Amino acid sequence: MPLFFRKRKPSEEARKRLEYQMCLAKEAGADDILDISKCELSEIPFGAFATCKVLQKKVLIVHTNLLTSLLPKSCSLLSLTTIKVLDLHDNQLTALPEDTGQLTALQVLNVERNQLTYLPRSIGNLIQLQTLNVKDNRLKELPDTLGELRSLRTLDISENEIQRLPRMLAHVRTLETLSLDVLSMVYPPQEVCSTGTEAIQQFLCKESGLEYYPPSQYLLPVLEQDGAENSLDSPDGPTDRLCREEEEWQNRFSDYEKRKEQKMLEKLEFERRLELGQREHAQLLQQSNSQKDEILQTVKEEQSRLEQGLSEHQRFLDAERRRLQEQLKQTEQSISSRIQKLLQENQRQKKSSEILKSLENERIRMERLMSITQEEAESLRRREIASAMQQMLTESCKSRLIQMAYESQRQNLVQQACSSMADMEERFQQILSWQQMDQNKAISQILQESAMQKAAFEALQVKKDLMHRQIRKQIKLIETELLQLTQLELKRKSLDTEALQEMISEQRWALSSLLQQLLKEKTQREEELREILTELEAQSETKQENYWLIQYQRLLNQKPLSLKLQEEGLERPLVALLVELSAEHYLPIFAHHRLSLAMLSQMGPADLAKVGVSEAGLQHNILRRAQELLDAARTQPELLRPPEGRILPTAPEELPEAVRPSAPPAELLEVQTSECVVCLEREAQMIFLNCGHVCCCQQCCQPLRICPLCRQDIAQRLRIYHSS
Repeated sequence: MPLFFRKRKPSEEARKRLEYQMCLAKEAGADDILDISKCELSEIPFGAFATCKVLQKKVLIVHTNLLTSLLPKSCSLLSLTTIKVLDLHDNQLTALPEDTGQLTALQVLNVERNQLTYLPRSIGNLIQLQTLNVKDNRLKELPDTLGELRSLRTLDISENEIQRLPRMLAHVRTLETLSLDVLSMVYPPQEVCSTGTEAIQQFLCKESGLEYYPPSQYLLPVLEQDGAENSLDSPDGPTDRLCREEEEWQNRFSDYEKRKEQKMLEKLEFERRLELGQREHAQLLQQSNSQKDEILQTVKEEQSRLEQGLSEHQRFLDAERRRLQEQLKQTEQSISSRIQKLLQENQRQKKSSEILKSLENERIRMERLMSITQEEAESLRRREIASAMQQMLTESCKSRLIQMAYESQRQNLVQQACSSMADMEERFQQILSWQQMDQNKAISQILQESAMQKAAFEALQVKKDLMHRQIRKQIKLIETELLQLTQLELKRKSLDTEALQEMISEQRWALSSLLQQLLKEKTQREEELREILTELEAQSETKQENYWLIQYQRLLNQKPLSLKLQEEGLERPLVALLVELSAEHYLPIFAHHRLSLAMLSQMGPADLAKVGVSEAGLQHNILRRAQELLDAARTQPELLRPPEGRILPTAPEELPEAVRPSAPPAELLEVQTSECVVCLEREAQMIFLNCGHVCCCQQCCQPLRICPLCRQDIAQRLRIYHSS
């Protein structure tokens, strides 16, 4: 497909230069050169061909233009038969005309820095061509007809894609200079190409079965060819010419013999000097080798001693590092497993929270709907309930006062040490006076004051609430895990190891998000309990006597969920099984469907999924443990029988925690507390959210706005209280 190029109009300066050069070439007495370079030509004008033909120009210079083709339409190369020098470098030529061989008088052809992809085969007809420059084009191979250039002296094919030279190039006996890219050559080999033009020609002659002769034997007849033609018409005739040639050849041969003998003498002298230099060099080399051997032996002994000590130290360091890495790996695995269990437990509790919440709401509303009967009023154990209220209020107030005193002491020790001792002593005196209060007087006061009865009922309600208790346990567990993760991260930094650091960061962020969610759920649950208390307070406006005492007694007598489900018909071993697997939130579902161990032995994971147990691992564990209990009951039937005469407890039973963290190895974390990374004195007590690091005490965290470990912004601070 032909390519169409948009012709660019030459500038005014280029147009004037072209007109001036054309006029200069046509003037009388002008030389044989036509120079139309740097005229921004996209094709050679027709007038240039006519001028060369009529005025018999011998040099045509067209470099530094925009030529894409040498011949314009309606022009022929026969108009350039007298041209001896053709300069076309720095153009955009992609090919030379196929009839380039018609330029029989051409001696110099320069097409450097074009876009040629091949050379025409007719180039072999340029028998007078002495210089061919095709540098910086896109040639991949040379035609075989290049070997027919009998007068070629200089050939430049560098900066192309040529890898092989044609074997016919051996027939060019006059070639003196050959420029090519040695590193890209394949034939001849690179080691031959790197030695020069003479070695390349010798190689090609050997490959072609020809005898190699130096170019000096062929250049003189080529250069004097014109003179030889003129001598044919001399008056002396051919006999005198042959005699002169023979005499000239004899002179050349004698000169050659003299030069050969002189070269031989120079060679012998050079070999003699070379032999002496080699002997001296051998002696120096022997001495140097002996000294080098001694130095090497000394260095070798010293190196072996150092390497032995280094290897022993390296083995010790490797063993120590492996031990520490193993400890870190075990700690990380245990923490990762606990976090995974904690997240799974949180997911299970989310799914079952609606069921527990509905049951709890139903229980509360049923209790609100039930009016306080006369029998309950008569059976009111005023003295016992008041004592329990007094104990609850005492514990609540005592813990609050102790916490306030502890906070005040920690703050005032830094600011005012002397004045704080008096305040603290006064507060502790208040606590001691509260503890030594006459119990009968407190009980009578509680019986008379409805506000204190309401406060005691509120404290007991929060303490007995199952959902609030589970949230507190999870918050405490997450605080412990965050403290251990922070200690592990500090330990890793001290050991200079960064392995699995990203996994620890992801676990810490996951625990931080879960902690924030649990804090929101805790606040939400406390709001719900306060709403329930408000509704109960609205009902107490009937001024019924001992209303809050009766509600407190009812809350004390309330049985735990597991005991209720047992009384409703759920087998006690099945209840213990679910509690053991941390699946107590499925107790209402099992009681609703009246499942038993015998029924579980005939069910599969799909049946449990239909009932509502969604976790695959928990399904298999329930079925496996149920089958183990049934197998044990076949040998010991009393395992499935409820114990006779046992008094069922009325006090609330604490459900076991879903996940109990195991302490890290004693070698890695000797204690469960860490020091503040700012003051390095006090104990770390504050959790920074959202990053989850536990790294600062209460005093040092106040001015901080970013976490000292990870440089994240502090959105919230949470205090940790360590129980003794």
